[in-house]
Amino acid sequence: VFVFLETESCSITQPDQELTGSWGHGPRSTLVRAKAMAPPPPPLAASTPLLHGEFGSYPARGPRFALTLTSQALHIQRLRPKPEARPRGGLVPLAEVSGCCTLRSRSPSDSAAYFCIYTYPRGRRGARRRATRTFQADGAATYEENRAEAQRWATALTCLLRGLPLPGDGEITPDLLPRPPRLLLLVNPFGGRGLAWQWCKNHVLPMISEAGLSFNLIQTERQNHARELVQGLSLSEWDGIVTVSGDGLLHEVLNGLLDRPDWEEAVKMPVGILPCGSGNALAGAVNQHGGFEPALGLDLLLNCSLLLCRGGGHPLDLLSVTLASGSRCFSFLSVAWGFVSDVDIQSERFRALGSARFTLGTVLGLATLHTYRGRLSYLPATVEPASPTPAHSLPRAKSELTLTPDPAPPMAHSPLHRSVSDLPLPLPQPALASPGSPEPLPILSLNGGGPELAGDWGGAGDAPLSPDPLLSSPPGSPKAALHSPVSEGAPVIPPSSGLPLPTPDARVGASTCGPPDHLLPPLGTPLPPDWVTLEGDFVLMLAISPSHLGADLVAAPHARFDDGLVHLCWVRSGISRAALLRLFLAMERGSHFSLGCPQLGYAAARAFRLEPLTPRGVLTVDGEQVEYGPLQAQMHPGIGTLLTGPPGCPGREP
Repeated sequence: VFVFLETESCSITQPDQELTGSWGHGPRSTLVRAKAMAPPPPPLAASTPLLHGEFGSYPARGPRFALTLTSQALHIQRLRPKPEARPRGGLVPLAEVSGCCTLRSRSPSDSAAYFCIYTYPRGRRGARRRATRTFQADGAATYEENRAEAQRWATALTCLLRGLPLPGDGEITPDLLPRPPRLLLLVNPFGGRGLAWQWCKNHVLPMISEAGLSFNLIQTERQNHARELVQGLSLSEWDGIVTVSGDGLLHEVLNGLLDRPDWEEAVKMPVGILPCGSGNALAGAVNQHGGFEPALGLDLLLNCSLLLCRGGGHPLDLLSVTLASGSRCFSFLSVAWGFVSDVDIQSERFRALGSARFTLGTVLGLATLHTYRGRLSYLPATVEPASPTPAHSLPRAKSELTLTPDPAPPMAHSPLHRSVSDLPLPLPQPALASPGSPEPLPILSLNGGGPELAGDWGGAGDAPLSPDPLLSSPPGSPKAALHSPVSEGAPVIPPSSGLPLPTPDARVGASTCGPPDHLLPPLGTPLPPDWVTLEGDFVLMLAISPSHLGADLVAAPHARFDDGLVHLCWVRSGISRAALLRLFLAMERGSHFSLGCPQLGYAAARAFRLEPLTPRGVLTVDGEQVEYGPLQAQMHPGIGTLLTGPPGCPGREP
């Protein structure tokens, strides 16, 4: 039995319109879809006014505001009753906007139209909070003219959020907007501390609904369930697969895609991650790539959700790992042996603690610190990463060709824009009553779902507002039906969904497809002469692809999603417990290479072989335990596509 939720979003579009650089409903071919994810056009000057106009407020009828829209912010200046040069909340960065919509009054005598935006500003303590702002377009005598003005503002704001160019001299109409993408959300309800489903229902679904993303949602029920699903998925029906869990669920998805007969096309399917697990390493790297401050828990989830709403993909390197038995799997994160893998697996019993399990596991691991004898061989990268500065170089043994990355530069944080919302999603919230209305004030959002507005601008006594029907659905498309609240049961997968029902004999083992490893000789055979070999006693060995080992652990500060490198880090025996602890504390800032620890080594490689010479130990791939014994791996650059949102930029409008 599948736990399944389907929603549909609608907006006006031209059927042959394509979107590049952000979410769009372009060609269904995964190859063409991957190529369509080009960088967005250069932003306009931050201070250039794009739209300017006077609006009333809602629900309070007295105040009047002058709105100015630029490429980076919505400026709000109060005109009446008391003009203010810098009113409270008078600047709304587009980095805090998730979407917008237009509304109309249910009162036949009200000729005004309404423009509503959804924002996620940070509170005093740094946490994001949800807020809405609604403005009344009433400058014309007829509703049709006011509606056109409200739609013009909503369309312009949506284009800015999605990275779409605005016409220079042309009319701004909803026809500029592409159709929404369709996502498959896979939720592990037991992720982290078991809060994944609750966080998804309360935070993720409302936000992506405001962004106009159409989605189907499935709760996974067992290990390798996600792998089974994507192995038989009709990929042409989807624009992306997003996991709402930890790193393990995405590992299943990627290996399922690479275990298909059409793996060359399947692996190009854009994948994303919304962190609801314990480690959340890839999400930490996505968060940094997007220009956000380091975050944990719910803050990290909201940041990654905002980036997902904005759309945009990035090539993703995948590491092919061949195990001792000859089976093969693919890694997007890490291969670990020694201290890191010991902590990862031994802390499983503390999973109820969430990310704190790793802190406790580290303390216990330090108390019983082990060393492991082994042999590490690697093919050095032909294109070396940035040369280390003399002050931060690592001491090099005669047999070790180590390359130390530069210290991580200060992160630049920039506005991150999101998309527009018109997706129906009933959410639990208090009813808003109007004193002069015979019925409760409806939720203000397209198709009837969305945010509450109580307390945004104050006041009451207004006629109820309803969605603007012209933005509710494109011509020729069926009107989206409202579903029952997501907390009340779940429908089953319809036969036409394209999703396979699980079968008892479904393959869940190692991948038999995927790209060939042309750099690797068979395990047990001699290595080519251009490989470097280290042998000795190790405390840990880590092969990592992205920058982060955990949401708050930056193991490879200069790693990129598509640098084509596997970053090898190792710690030899002889390090004290205190020095090892200092390394991990410094790793929170990505500054561990600057400590000058003589036991710490680093190399950038294209392939490697690890041969444990100790009879017992733990090996992990992406945090999942695998068979113990020799293994080897090769990096396959940029064969996947990761939904990251746009990269962060240093500029922010004051």
